[in-house]
Amino acid sequence: MTGDGTRAVRAGLPEAEAYEPTLPGPVFAAHYHLPGDPVGPYTYGRDANPTWSLLERAISELESPGTDAETVVFSSGMGAISAVLLSQLRQGDAAVLPSDGYQLLPALVERLEGYGVTVRTAPTGENAQLAALDDRTKLLWLETPSNPGLDVCDIRRLAEAAHARGTLVAVDNTLATPLGQRPLELGADFAVASGTKALTGHGDVLLGYVTCRDPRLAAEVRAWRKTVGAIPGPMEAWLAHRSLATLQLRVDRQAATALALAEALRERPEITGLRHPGLPTDPAHRLAAGQMRGGRFGCVVSFTLPDKECAERFLDALRLVDDATSFGGVRSTAERRGRWGGDAVPEGFIRFSVGAEDPDDLIADVLRALDAAGAAAGG
Repeated sequence: MTGDGTRAVRAGLPEAEAYEPTLPGPVFAAHYHLPGDPVGPYTYGRDANPTWSLLERAISELESPGTDAETVVFSSGMGAISAVLLSQLRQGDAAVLPSDGYQLLPALVERLEGYGVTVRTAPTGENAQLAALDDRTKLLWLETPSNPGLDVCDIRRLAEAAHARGTLVAVDNTLATPLGQRPLELGADFAVASGTKALTGHGDVLLGYVTCRDPRLAAEVRAWRKTVGAIPGPMEAWLAHRSLATLQLRVDRQAATALALAEALRERPEITGLRHPGLPTDPAHRLAAGQMRGGRFGCVVSFTLPDKECAERFLDALRLVDDATSFGGVRSTAERRGRWGGDAVPEGFIRFSVGAEDPDDLIADVLRALDAAGAAAGG
């Protein structure tokens, strides 16, 4: 298999067997028949499940095709993030994290510091995390493109600098997806993502995963999952695997529409701080074009409206877009990100996730809503 679409459709499927489904249904089991010593592949429901196994194989084929990479799936993206950080870091270690990453990272930093881990942070843009590395750094955590600011860092350059110090590198690949970016090929030790978002793409599954090529690291992450019980349900795993078949179709449509929307928004005088890595004028575009694959720069566009009130009028006026958190779904969503209080963004900052609607319809709806928000202010 060479094409991304072919790989997405076929990833993780079992060998064909007469009269059996091409994708077996979810296996609901807390325990298995287990005679003698517990040496088989499935012993207890917290350790492994056949439905997880197929999904894990599928994600490995997408994140690191042609290798022996291993994936460990979790009940959520934060479960996956926590597993990497907490399985690798011990008292006295140091870690470098992005200061502009996902809004729950600060809560995790507080927990790590409580365990005696030194945490330094720096912005994603301009490879600023390089300056925070030292010989005590056990783990470097990258998030590129960052959420919600959409800055980009050079994975290969940062990984080379980190490895020269004996530092492990993890990359949050949520926004890019494995079709848009392959961190392991760029030198990372861990590719981590929230499968809740674009990977599954329908807003109906919570899921996370960690993929790595080193069997020892995979075993450590898997042991953490077993210990804390952060396991996905078989139905969620099956839904996720089913959804992979349309990943390339969704990612390509959403990325193209996101770029078209960003281009349309460039002409709006009320908008500042417009970001999308696919825009040739975006500060991150050159770097993103060098490490992101196939012109897939993600489905997220961010921008700032004059104030909180204008942003809320805009969101209320949208007809084809849900006012909801998360991103990557087939239905477009947008939100005033400042309402959560965890991101350093202006009150009028909008994170817009482009769905699979007809581009002309979606862009017309957004422009009409901007006009309505401005007219209401004038009235």
